[in-house]
Amino acid sequence: MSDNAELLAEVFPPSAEFTATANAGPELQAAADADRLAFWDTQARRLDWATPWSEVLDWSDAPVAKWFVGGTLNVAYNCVDRHVLAGNGDRVAIHFEGEPGDTRALTYNDLLAEVSRAANTFTELGLVAGDRVAIYMPMIPEAIVSMLACARLGLTHSVVFAGFSSSALRSRVDDAEAKLVITVDGQWRRGQAAPLKPAADEAVQGAASVEHVLVVKRTGIDVDWTEGRDLWWHETVEKASPEHTAQPFDAEHPLFILYTSGTTGKPKGIVHTSGGYLTQASYTHHYVFDHKPGEDVYWCTADIGWVTGHTYIVYGPLANGVTQVVYEGTPNSPDEHRHFDIIEKYGVSIYYTAPTLIRTFMKWGRQIPDAHDLSSIRLLGSVGEPINPEAWRWYREVIGAGSAPIVDTWWQTETGAIMISPLPGVTATKPGAAMAPLPGISAKIVDDEANPLGNGGNGFLVLDKPWPAMLRGIWGDMQRYRETYWSRYEDKGWYFAGDGAKYDEDGALWVLGRVDDVMNVSGHRISTSEVESALVSHSSVAEAAVVGAADDTTGQGIVAYVILLEHVENTGDQLIKELRDHVAVEISPIAKPRQITVVPELPKTRSGKIMRRLLRDVAEGRELGDTSTLVDPKVSTRLLPARPLISASRGPQDTSTLWEG
Repeated sequence: MSDNAELLAEVFPPSAEFTATANAGPELQAAADADRLAFWDTQARRLDWATPWSEVLDWSDAPVAKWFVGGTLNVAYNCVDRHVLAGNGDRVAIHFEGEPGDTRALTYNDLLAEVSRAANTFTELGLVAGDRVAIYMPMIPEAIVSMLACARLGLTHSVVFAGFSSSALRSRVDDAEAKLVITVDGQWRRGQAAPLKPAADEAVQGAASVEHVLVVKRTGIDVDWTEGRDLWWHETVEKASPEHTAQPFDAEHPLFILYTSGTTGKPKGIVHTSGGYLTQASYTHHYVFDHKPGEDVYWCTADIGWVTGHTYIVYGPLANGVTQVVYEGTPNSPDEHRHFDIIEKYGVSIYYTAPTLIRTFMKWGRQIPDAHDLSSIRLLGSVGEPINPEAWRWYREVIGAGSAPIVDTWWQTETGAIMISPLPGVTATKPGAAMAPLPGISAKIVDDEANPLGNGGNGFLVLDKPWPAMLRGIWGDMQRYRETYWSRYEDKGWYFAGDGAKYDEDGALWVLGRVDDVMNVSGHRISTSEVESALVSHSSVAEAAVVGAADDTTGQGIVAYVILLEHVENTGDQLIKELRDHVAVEISPIAKPRQITVVPELPKTRSGKIMRRLLRDVAEGRELGDTSTLVDPKVSTRLLPARPLISASRGPQDTSTLWEG
């Protein structure tokens, strides 16, 4: 048997002990197979609704779905109020661990009071249902309170990752026409107070829609102040009434916009609504993570700036009455023991993180986790990108004591919630495989001609039936929504995920990663054209081409090839550093190219398209493929001498913002 065959044959069934108390059994799939819409009807009833729905799904305006038609609910009520009313107000909702070591424990009673104060403040500022609010904050409780207060009032929030630049924030503020921006004076990063309000100030300068900037004092650093526009959180929210009555909204009321990279370079504002999204968020959190309210301590290490933080820190877990850890900082501040200190301190039993961080832990060495009591962990999760089998095994053996099941979850900003994953009490898992669609979800792997593939097939991952948490469009651009996600298999009515996938010989599903021009760096989607645009905006660069190349730590690393303007001197490392820093300012530190190579020309086809496949071959040190379609086939040989320069021009991957998944 070959090594690869042995790897595929390696199977880890759930233990009898785990299966005996698991939330999910085989009956879940049986119910979904018997009647998919009735199944989702049942799952929706896990929530509290003000008005029942008349129809589970209206797909008559495909590809725009309406789920739980006519039903009304309040998302924040489901995440907070109902737990207090059920007698669980004293249960801790959030164990907050600040990077400097400060801590707070917020019970559901505390959370209700805080969310009510924020909702009353937003109302006093003149905001009404349907208005948009931009949230530009680190991982502190006020960020979660802000999201829930928006949901409570029917305000559509747009959370912008606090590692993004002012220009990235500005584009999102303008696109959504946000009336309120919520931010902080600064954030703690590796023991230092890093300013954040200056970026917010720069972003809102001249922004026509912005009426107020609400600022949380997190670090105490000095900030500039614009009277009449800027407001301190502690002078407004903290002094507001803790009483507020939530009103229900239609199931299709827009809950949030979350921007994700697009192949055109302009971020896409993904729109998610209320009833269907919360139904699937709650359902998946309950069954995939086998969450037991009042017993488990859950920790998802993502940032709320990404969809993982929306669905598996805020909405899904809180809808289920979770007790969870929220950590502000990086995993190596003050040292590499920080995550394991936190697991040990709070008795974390469910731990959900990204393969990037797992691979980083591996590099640091198992002596670090081995120095801690991690016996509280009973389930592990992986998110953001396909996890390589070696990291999967290490994760189970070292962090999970060789027994904790791993749920390797596949989903996207666009899907809203987990779509493909093992069920921990049911599925015999394979290292690196997402295994199968969840009950109620329908997915296929097809070839170029849309023919479904069977065991051993390798092709494109499609979702062939609508699902409750699916995106409802791209904010302000429904044509782009149809073209981006539905045009490839338009005649079939299938959603194309943009990922390649395969079935192994046993029928297990393996996600292979992106097939378009969007790179997946540590689970963060960054478009090649977005980075190219940033590079070309530098005064030295005439043209740029960017590819994602395999990276042992981040999954993909950003590799750039640039042509300089004629008058520009190539100063070597100095210029490379300048260009990398420029991308960090224009987009974010997470978008810094791992390596930049200055080249005399780029390989282009006769139609003028850059042949990125060839650049990827160069970046990954492979033999070059077919170059016959190039305008100048000899350009490939002129790229080859650049290979030694790649390592010489490597900069360290900026990992300060890569941990948030």
